Amino acid sequence: MSRFDEEDAFEAAVAPQAPQGLSNSQRAMAARPTPYLDQLNDAQREAVETMDGPVLMLAGAGTGKTKALTCRIAHLLNTGRARPNEILAVTFTNKAAREMKERVGDLMGTSVAGMPWLGTFHSVCVKQLRRHGDLVGLKSNFTILDTDDVIRLLKQLIKAEGIDEKRWPARQLAGVIDAWKNRALTPAKVTDDEAFNGYGVKLYAQYQNRLKALNACDFGDLLLHMVTIFQNHPDLLEQYQRWYKYILVDEYQDTNVAQYMWLRLLGAAHKNVCCVGDDDQSIYGWRGAEVGNILRFEKDFPGAKVVRLEQNYRSTPHILAAASGVIAGNSNRLGKDLWTAEPEGELVRLIGHHDYEDEARWIGEEIEAMAGGARARLRKFSLEDMAILVRASHQMRAFEDRFLKIGLAYRVIGGPKFYERLECRDAIAYFRVVMQPEDDLAFERIINTPKRGVGPKALLDIQTMARTNGVSLKEGARLAVQEGLLKGKAKGAVAELVAQLDAWGNLAEQQIRYPGLDDDEAVVESVDCVPAEITHVELAERILDESGYTTMWQNDKTPEAPGRLENLKELVKGLDEHDNLHGFLENVSLSLDNDANEADPKVTIMTLHGAKGLEFPVVFLPGWEEGLFPSQRSMDESGLSGLEEERRLAYVGITRAEELCTISFASNRPVFGQWQTQMPSRFVDEIPSDHIDVLTPQAVGGRYGGQRGGFDDGFSSFESRMADADVYNSPGWRRLQDRANRAPAAKPVTLNMAAVSSFTIGDRVFHIKFGYGEVMSVDGDKLTIEFDHAGSKKLVASFVKPAAQADDAPF
Repeated sequence: MSRFDEEDAFEAAVAPQAPQGLSNSQRAMAARPTPYLDQLNDAQREAVETMDGPVLMLAGAGTGKTKALTCRIAHLLNTGRARPNEILAVTFTNKAAREMKERVGDLMGTSVAGMPWLGTFHSVCVKQLRRHGDLVGLKSNFTILDTDDVIRLLKQLIKAEGIDEKRWPARQLAGVIDAWKNRALTPAKVTDDEAFNGYGVKLYAQYQNRLKALNACDFGDLLLHMVTIFQNHPDLLEQYQRWYKYILVDEYQDTNVAQYMWLRLLGAAHKNVCCVGDDDQSIYGWRGAEVGNILRFEKDFPGAKVVRLEQNYRSTPHILAAASGVIAGNSNRLGKDLWTAEPEGELVRLIGHHDYEDEARWIGEEIEAMAGGARARLRKFSLEDMAILVRASHQMRAFEDRFLKIGLAYRVIGGPKFYERLECRDAIAYFRVVMQPEDDLAFERIINTPKRGVGPKALLDIQTMARTNGVSLKEGARLAVQEGLLKGKAKGAVAELVAQLDAWGNLAEQQIRYPGLDDDEAVVESVDCVPAEITHVELAERILDESGYTTMWQNDKTPEAPGRLENLKELVKGLDEHDNLHGFLENVSLSLDNDANEADPKVTIMTLHGAKGLEFPVVFLPGWEEGLFPSQRSMDESGLSGLEEERRLAYVGITRAEELCTISFASNRPVFGQWQTQMPSRFVDEIPSDHIDVLTPQAVGGRYGGQRGGFDDGFSSFESRMADADVYNSPGWRRLQDRANRAPAAKPVTLNMAAVSSFTIGDRVFHIKFGYGEVMSVDGDKLTIEFDHAGSKKLVASFVKPAAQADDAPF
């Protein structure tokens, strides 16, 4: 039984009961002027003035949903429908919550105080849990653990169970537990007995018990505990339902199951729930967001009013038409037709390039030209007006390198610059020690990365030996081994590292004649030049492989590991643009010291995921190629739902542009270290031809010809293109086939997610992207495959074929 009752002082102070009907003061407030309504279009005004019952504000990109949402709050207050403390308004970020409160105050003409329930999901839940934590075994002064604290606690539990933390890292377990909490699953409700090598549920229960003993919780608990409390204490839920007379939710398409259940419980009584969102912009499925929450709103709240905000105030008609053409390929959507009163503007530009370097070069030149006002028909743009939005972070390297060469100022948003990433700094530290053995800072970074058993005491012994003898740390390590200062595992590991550094250094010396000097023939002829045994690119690969650094990330099972491996491959690939390791390290040093004045205008580089909610006059969308975008990994792991989320991401990318959108692709790009011929993304062909301007010249060798909307079939036959297309067979591919008029429309493939695979454990299989591999486990039609060169992947069985059929026509 809850200790919460009608006499509770908290209720009296924060949420007093409202009388039935409208009081005299409320009627007086209802008569107040509402000038903010005149700022709204018809659809926005309908959403604001529909006060009672469930409302879904289906707001397309750039349609003024924030204005409509804040006007609705102002209208509830201004008409006396609710007091500030009777409105629950939740957002996903603190910034959005602050902006909402400020804008409501501006609309009301006064500061809005006393809105305790306007904030993020977590900030509102922590207020509730501070009040009722005893119902789940917590005191009111509980601690909220950050990620580092969570990892440290999980490591203790893993060690206590005798599990090898290297094979089953704590970060992986943290991800598994967080996913369960996002789905509102307590340990008792989890049915996945195989998670985390079969120990997942047991460790989850131990973790929760340990948190209670510490009087602590993590961020996932804030929602999970409140859902549990409301489910188990209906009297308390009823009280909150009376308090929150109106509920408003921003970005509803990004809610996870726990957030959805919390909202459903609170709004179940009065149903005065207004959710604002766009099913076409649900792009966070990988972190637990459920697009189905918004798709079934009308089923969850029978009689709900759906108001579509379709007038766009951001982009030109051509940009909107391009985005609408792409998103129309998705079947799981509520549907809307964006339109704008803005002038027609420029067509969406499409250009193909020979390779990714040509792509970066062209975009750099185009940015410089537009910043200088040298493009006919286009106004002069500032660097601040322009953004490059990439699908994967490893694409940034080519643009950063190019911009450094031409002196173009840029910023990376949503993460460090490419060479500042953890894995890149570690790799560069190895290269620095090889090229400059006296670089003690770099040596300290790598000596125990990956883990070599070199603890603080061993490192102190090495430092002491180096200072005593006046030598570098590398030589100090050599002496410490020779004189027996190091013991156990550290002794052998450090001796091996020093020997490896010597060997790598000898190979590196062969590749340098006179770094920094011009190759004067007379000088060169006087030098005994010995051909290098291996190239500097091969040397870099050898350093990362023999040191165990690449293996460390291959064995890491955290979600970040695949991206780090891709960045390492991109880093090594970048060495090919330099004569030797010395030149590469010099370029990196210049790039890390190239930060311009923060006040200076800069081009923005960021991922498509990070760009959601932003807008730029000029947007470049590079790398629109099959396998990169849409992401092959996303499709392999999530099937058709993964493809649809990728398409939503394309929609988000296009609609970030206000005036000019340029889409590009490369005909050649390294994939898993091997150069491959790339196909343009299926999303390219889904853009209506009337709204696209193809810039690709015939000489580029791309698949698109110089004429608008045409194809250069001389480069790649239609049949071979269709053979390379994967099994999803999007509407874009079918339109491509119809237009080519070479064959009847291909029969679409239906993915049966409940099907049973014909493969068994141990079978050899072939995948068009990952090559040959062996089936390690079978779950229905889901396979876990260990590929010879691409590592472990989880795929749907229909995406692979028996190895014996690998020489047949592509499937």
